[in-house]
Amino acid sequence: MSITPDSKNGFLETKVQKASPAIGAYVDVDLSQVNLGNWLRDLLHNYELLVFRNQHLSMDRFLSVAQLFGCVEPHPAYPTVADTPEVQILESTPEKPSKIELWHSDMTFRVKPPSTTLLYADTLPEIGGDTLWTSTTTAFETLSEPLRSFVSGLQAEHDFAYGFRESLEEPGGRERLASVLGDNPPTLHPVIRRHPVTGRSAIFVNPLFTRRIANLSRNEGKVVLQILNEHIVKDEHTFRLKWFPRTLVIWDNRSTQHKPINDFMGHHRKMFRITLQDDALAE
Repeated sequence: MSITPDSKNGFLETKVQKASPAIGAYVDVDLSQVNLGNWLRDLLHNYELLVFRNQHLSMDRFLSVAQLFGCVEPHPAYPTVADTPEVQILESTPEKPSKIELWHSDMTFRVKPPSTTLLYADTLPEIGGDTLWTSTTTAFETLSEPLRSFVSGLQAEHDFAYGFRESLEEPGGRERLASVLGDNPPTLHPVIRRHPVTGRSAIFVNPLFTRRIANLSRNEGKVVLQILNEHIVKDEHTFRLKWFPRTLVIWDNRSTQHKPINDFMGHHRKMFRITLQDDALAE
């Protein structure tokens, strides 16, 4: 498929299908053949998550697609592809199953968490291994007005050690991750963040990395976090994806959360991931 800037506008609209009422779109374009940076960025800001099926991407091409959305942000805890170190490897095997089972936004333990994440499916179990996403902007907009007003003045603490506590508890885990711990002390983010491009507000707490609400007592904060975390993942805010090999998903990390469904234990699942820096952070 060959698309030129003059011909693409009307044509490309026929290539987009809404994935769920709250979040996401399926996009029927071949990313190995075309560069659609501005259009894809606009599409991502509109839908918050984009799904591309049947993409035949080399790691170099995967990286090139990612760079349409920004500069690469490395992850301190995952291995990378030998010839393309910008690409992280997320792999679950019978011997070393995945430990991430909670809803989260990527790397919120950073002072500047990533803006965007791309995940490309390589090896999948025969059945199972879906992923859920939710729109945290829709979740904010469906809060009651008194609760929106109350939580908008709060800050929450996000902590690498809290999110990776199982890895740290493994034999040698604390030694293996010592430098990462030193580089990522707990950090504070507003409970409600404004998206730097769309201007929409989103709830920015998650059960994986958010340890506490700084402005409240421990018991008060625990109750508020529970209310927010449960509200964020209401069915009407979410989308569930069944993976197939060579599926690529791109999502806005500032306005979504996701959760892998670990119902495939004992089987092999391998994904390639790239996360991108947020150079336009709006709190």
